[in-house]
Amino acid sequence: MKHTILSLLLMSSVSAAAQLSVTGTEFVELTPEPSSGLQTVYVLRDGSAAFFKYIAERGQSISVQRFSSLGGGFAEDIPKPEVRGTSDGNNHTWYKWAAGSEDMGYIITVAGKQTCIWACNYALRPYSITDIIPAEHDCDRIRFSLVGSAPEMFYYSINGRRIEIDRELKLEYNTLVYDSAEKIYRQSTVTHDISHADGYISAPAPLCDTEFTLHPGRFGALWGGHDVVSPSVQAFAVQAETSAEQAARDADNEQKTENESLGGSAPCEITFTAAVTDAAVYRRWEIATTPDFVDTYLTYDQLEFTHTFTDAGNTFVRFTANNADGNCEYIGETYQISIGESRLECPNAFTPGTSEGVNDEWKVSYKSIVSFHCEIFNRWGQKLCTLTDPSQGWDGRYGGKVVGSGVYFYVIKARGADGKDYSLSGDINVIGSRRDNTPGIDSGITD
Repeated sequence: MKHTILSLLLMSSVSAAAQLSVTGTEFVELTPEPSSGLQTVYVLRDGSAAFFKYIAERGQSISVQRFSSLGGGFAEDIPKPEVRGTSDGNNHTWYKWAAGSEDMGYIITVAGKQTCIWACNYALRPYSITDIIPAEHDCDRIRFSLVGSAPEMFYYSINGRRIEIDRELKLEYNTLVYDSAEKIYRQSTVTHDISHADGYISAPAPLCDTEFTLHPGRFGALWGGHDVVSPSVQAFAVQAETSAEQAARDADNEQKTENESLGGSAPCEITFTAAVTDAAVYRRWEIATTPDFVDTYLTYDQLEFTHTFTDAGNTFVRFTANNADGNCEYIGETYQISIGESRLECPNAFTPGTSEGVNDEWKVSYKSIVSFHCEIFNRWGQKLCTLTDPSQGWDGRYGGKVVGSGVYFYVIKARGADGKDYSLSGDINVIGSRRDNTPGIDSGITD
């Protein structure tokens, strides 16, 4: 809290207490790290021309010490600041001393109270970059060689800790950003922050052809720096975004497992989609029976495809892409499709035409049935209904009318995703039919 109050006093132009100012050169005043023990950092455009002026109450004692990178513990006295005059009706006295060309810290003691500052001479490390040249890259970053530099700037804490001053250089360029709502990549202008630049700079690899513009930052922009533009860079990095969407089935008689991801009951239809960046010339979807994709048995070159999974067990799908040179590869996430073992169970009774929506349709209960054929007969062998999909059911009607109560029969031939063959037959008891007393309807026999 004490440091905060001192900092406010230093920056206040109306304070009746002590006040520090800079003359002789342009400067930027920075707030140091709270743990540095400093109240202010001054970046002086030309330290050799700069002077500090401190206004104190008349009659107060003042001393100034300076310290280097060793910290305040090794501070040395400087000659007593020159008294240059009085102000405010002789109520205050001001003192002046030269900053000098070297970076230096100062401890100003007035009436037993200390103010600690650091002065950084920008003239020692000016922004001088005139060109940026693409030099080398890998699949994640691009590197530029520099003509000129913007070397590291820093100050030292009262304890001698080196702290970098961020020049706030900006490297601006175009790249591609994924739009998750539209599932496409869109071009966007981005900036990469650089604290200093000496010899080379680097940035995340662009995903489209682009130029790079280096902006000179907060000091360079003030004191003679200019934007520098690179030659056009051709996209080389490869990225992609993939998705898998399973077609929903709402059959109420299909057995499901809670919290299923992809897969479940076969046949399972899934659409796979990929969006790719500009450099992705070669792209391929792979389907395999093991997660290492050594046994890939099916591939698709298009970005979107739909596949129906009919075999029980685990199947693995992933998307890969390469650039034209083949030296940058993208390997997407692996999708695991798990198809459960088949099941087929048949009820033996239902109540058609009695209470709508309640047990008024005969349906099998199933999971992972990929082939299905069911025929329903009355007791005289007359075929009443044929079902070719396990999600289908018999509503107890024949010829548009509900059959009478009694015993009927089903014969089923089916095959599961796990290769299991089903050959089932059994009774269906129709209970409480409203058609029991209707002439011409008797266990499914019509006139």
